[in-house]
Amino acid sequence: MSFDSITVGFDGKRAAQNRTGLGNYSRFVISGLSKFSDIGRLLVYAPNEKRMECIGGLDKMPKVEMRFPQTTWHRALRSLWRVHGMTDSFAKDGVTLFHGLSGELPVNIRKAKDVRSIVTIHDLIFRHCPENYGRIDRLIYDYKFRTACENADKIIAVSECTKRDVVKLYGVDPQKVVVTYQGCDESFWHEATEEEKSAARNTLNLPQRYILYVGTVERRKNLMLLAKALTRLPKDVCVVAIGKRTAYAGEVEHFCAANGLSDRLRICSGVSFKLFPAVYQMADAMVYPSRFEGFGIPLLEAIVSGIPAIGCTGSCLEEAGGPGSIYVNPDDDEGLAASIDKVLTDSELRKTMIDMGRDYAMNFRQDKLTEKLLEVYADVLAAH
Repeated sequence: MSFDSITVGFDGKRAAQNRTGLGNYSRFVISGLSKFSDIGRLLVYAPNEKRMECIGGLDKMPKVEMRFPQTTWHRALRSLWRVHGMTDSFAKDGVTLFHGLSGELPVNIRKAKDVRSIVTIHDLIFRHCPENYGRIDRLIYDYKFRTACENADKIIAVSECTKRDVVKLYGVDPQKVVVTYQGCDESFWHEATEEEKSAARNTLNLPQRYILYVGTVERRKNLMLLAKALTRLPKDVCVVAIGKRTAYAGEVEHFCAANGLSDRLRICSGVSFKLFPAVYQMADAMVYPSRFEGFGIPLLEAIVSGIPAIGCTGSCLEEAGGPGSIYVNPDDDEGLAASIDKVLTDSELRKTMIDMGRDYAMNFRQDKLTEKLLEVYADVLAAH
């Protein structure tokens, strides 16, 4: 199918304002379509032209155009513009297809004449871990995601795990949900220079050898399991945890202090993303002990970086890390310690994990994932 006469609109708030998961996904999708598709125009609807700190040059890419609220009313109530007002521009802008990249669609999307719609659902974690969310937040998320799933012509789930949740929890026809994986930033595919590695090591004061953890330090992501495993590992094994702190970080640090591990597990927050590829590539292994994820991008970043990866069972991490990675029960610190020890001491196992990881990672190249996304677009447009 030729897309050169097609104009695709996107909810661009996350692309413009979010530095982590949803923002990375949004920029990955739009940049991939700019580079690897013949789509005529890519219109990114962002609520605030003064909040573009994370756009990262996306707005300068071929075929990409930014759109912002134009009326005084919509500039005063930008959130309302995003959920209801932006559709007023679709006819004038010639939008053929609208893609909600972060689980949301304008609530009046079905009233937008001749516009088909797709929504990407990343996870329904708030349904699995309600204790981590306030009651009002849960109600808002549930309404947004459920309504988007009902209104969309097609739903993209970023994993089979998320598809199962959408079908089960929202009663969606499985035929309406397509699994299209997400990828990681292009920088992870390139070997960091010695200067970049030295800068990362000096900036973060990294130990010579370390196990890496990347992710918000919150209870669901289960860093405590890694801390407990550390008590069973040789004293020269250290952990560097990179991620935003929550109150749970204090619990982990208290455990480490009580068990003589304070100098072996360090939590680093506010780390510049440009340091990440070097930090991954210098690690001995990556451990992602999360109890539940929608996909688990740090595991993909690890295998792309060429290091062994260990995750936990119970959600979708096997989809991100592939068959060459190791998976343990999220409550089994003894099993995690044994797996880490084997990865650090068995050179043949390390080589096998690295080789299998790199082979599996090839499925997540931007050109391949863009091709799969275009198949979904073609299917939706053909049904019009």
